[in-house]
Amino acid sequence: MRIKKISDVIGLKVYTDSGDLFGEIEEANLHENKVDGWRIKVAGTVTSLIGGARGVIIPHQFVKAISDVFIINKSALPSTESIDEVPEDLL
Repeated sequence: MRIKKISDVIGLKVYTDSGDLFGEIEEANLHENKVDGWRIKVAGTVTSLIGGARGVIIPHQFVKAISDVFIINKSALPSTESIDEVPEDLL
């Protein structure tokens, strides 16, 4: 297994495991000297899926691969169905 420096990962394109462009790595979140999560600047087409946010934090456990691109598990993304199921009084 080849280990990458965090500085080498910043700026990589992020794709879902289904091949959709999701965004670009902005920053790593560290906890006790280990990567805990990744801050991702989302691509323009994905912004509508996540309620207009410009970025998200994906826990490291949802990362499938890091090489020339960054691949995350699609189940890490918020679904529009789960947003629709929230009762109106909580919105």
